[in-house]
Amino acid sequence: MTGRPADSDLLNEERERWLVRLLQAGLAGLVFYGLARGKTGVAVNAGVSLGVTFVPAVLRRDAGISLDVSYVLWISTAVFVHAAGFLGPYRNVPWYDSVAHALSASIVAGAGYATVKAIDRESDRTTLPSELQFAFILVFVMAFGVFWEILEFGTEKLASLLGGKAPLVQYGVDDIVNDLVFNQVGALAVAAFDMARPNGAAEEAAEAVDD
Repeated sequence: MTGRPADSDLLNEERERWLVRLLQAGLAGLVFYGLARGKTGVAVNAGVSLGVTFVPAVLRRDAGISLDVSYVLWISTAVFVHAAGFLGPYRNVPWYDSVAHALSASIVAGAGYATVKAIDRESDRTTLPSELQFAFILVFVMAFGVFWEILEFGTEKLASLLGGKAPLVQYGVDDIVNDLVFNQVGALAVAAFDMARPNGAAEEAAEAVDD
C-alpha cells in the first residue's frame, strides 16, 4: 500500500518544479538574446534545449508516461548548461565542454537504458542480463556521440558553403576525442548508478511505460 507523500516531499517537488521553470525561462531568454544580437548558434541551441525541457510534459500528456520531477530537473539543468556554453564558456573555460558533454550523455544514457528495459519487460522472446544492458548503454551513447560529431561537422561545412555561421562548431580532433571520452563518463555514471539501486531508475521508467 502506498501512503501519502510527506509534506516535505511535496515541498521538495514543488521547489524542483520551480527550478525547472526558472531554467526554462533562462533558455527562453537565451533565445531572445541570440536573435537580438544575431548570434544564431546561441538562439538555435537554446531553442532546441528549451524544446527538450517540454518533452516530459508531452510524454505525460500523450503517452501517459510520468517522469520523476528530479529527473526532469536533471534534464533541464543539462540542456541549460549546454546552451549557456555558447555564450563563451565553451571557448573560454577549459573544463566546461567536458562537464556539458558528461551531463548531456547522462540524459542520452538514461533514455536508452529506459528503452531497453521496457523492451526487455515487454518481449517474451528477449532476455537481457544486466551485464548486457550495461554494455548496451555504453555502445548506445558512443554511437549517439559519433552521430553528434558528424552532425557538427556537417553543419559547419554547410554553413561555410552558404556563407553563414554554423550553430554547431567543432574545435579540432582533440576536442572530438575529449567529447567522446566524457560522453562515456556520463554513460558509465548512469549505468553504474542504476545497477547499484535495488529498483533502478530505468526500471521505474520502464514501469511507467507499461502503465
